[in-house]
Amino acid sequence: MQQDSAPAPARGGGGGGRGAGNATVPVTVATATKHDLPIYLTGLGTAQASFTVAIRSQVDGKLQEVLFTEGQQVHKGDVLAKIDPRLYQAALDQAKARKAQDEALLVSAKKDLIRFKTLVDKSVQTMQSLEQQQAKVDQLVASIEADDAAIETAKTQLDYTTITAPSDGRMGVRNTDPGNFLRAADSTAIATLTLTKPAAVLFTLSARALNDVRDAMARGPVEVTALSQDNVRVLGKGKLLLIDSIVDQASATMRLKAMFDNEDERLWPGDFVNARVLVELRHDVITVPAAAVQRGPDGIYAWVVTPGDVVQARPIQSGPTTGDDTIITLGLNEGDRVVVNGQYKLQQNSKVTVNEAAAPVPATPATAKRDRAS
Repeated sequence: MQQDSAPAPARGGGGGGRGAGNATVPVTVATATKHDLPIYLTGLGTAQASFTVAIRSQVDGKLQEVLFTEGQQVHKGDVLAKIDPRLYQAALDQAKARKAQDEALLVSAKKDLIRFKTLVDKSVQTMQSLEQQQAKVDQLVASIEADDAAIETAKTQLDYTTITAPSDGRMGVRNTDPGNFLRAADSTAIATLTLTKPAAVLFTLSARALNDVRDAMARGPVEVTALSQDNVRVLGKGKLLLIDSIVDQASATMRLKAMFDNEDERLWPGDFVNARVLVELRHDVITVPAAAVQRGPDGIYAWVVTPGDVVQARPIQSGPTTGDDTIITLGLNEGDRVVVNGQYKLQQNSKVTVNEAAAPVPATPATAKRDRAS
């Protein structure tokens, strides 16, 4: 595309060219600069605990004690609550007594078996009687094995009356108080335990970004930054863990999961966050403020201020935008001055009065330096 055929806005009432006397148009300009620019993809997601357990009773009984406070940090194995154990202790004692009874019967049956063998050898007892006694012994052996199983079941039921933490984590709101009767089938948990160190963020991106993200993962660990909903606060920096195994065709999106150390617990389970994925770091690229990029019927262009403070509409080609910086792949050189405010009054070769815009700050200079070092 030739420069003299560059797109230009329609002639406006405030426009001024070289044939319009000495009238000038006040504009704000910025300078095209060359630097490293990180390329991000951003999606909306939710923070998740790395471990979530609903604390419920596994046996029926009265809730005797609650040994945690709401919001308390607990450790794996800590006792959280106790169910009245008396019925389960009695069932265990009964199973042990039944085993002792069967063991005593087995001792007697074995002695009788020995006597029956002696009598059969002397032809006093029949072989059938001996076989019946042997069957009685075998039956008692099997009964003792069943008693052992009943004892283990009773022990397990008794152990369930003491509810312990299955993991480290924070206890949530208590939903029931001591004195209430609990059932194993109850849908309401006593409380919920969550492990937030580390934490995860599950978020979505457009399916069109699939190849970009996969390429970034092929190059190494992919950095993900979790931001508050207003994009003001950084809640944590982590690494991309995975891309879901299927793309949602209905919404043309894909789900991704990132993990964060979350030592300061800024990521709270269930909170909405913005996840920003660093997919690439472009080195030594020409950038201008996004406001300098204009769109016309023939494509995109920028108003360039020439040394005589005269503007020309120059065709450009742009790349991705990060923050306020847009990459220019063709049409501008480092040091070119482009108009970022006041374009609507301009015409080709308009004389302008220049006000310099504040120098742009790179999107994430620390990230750029770190990635450059790696």
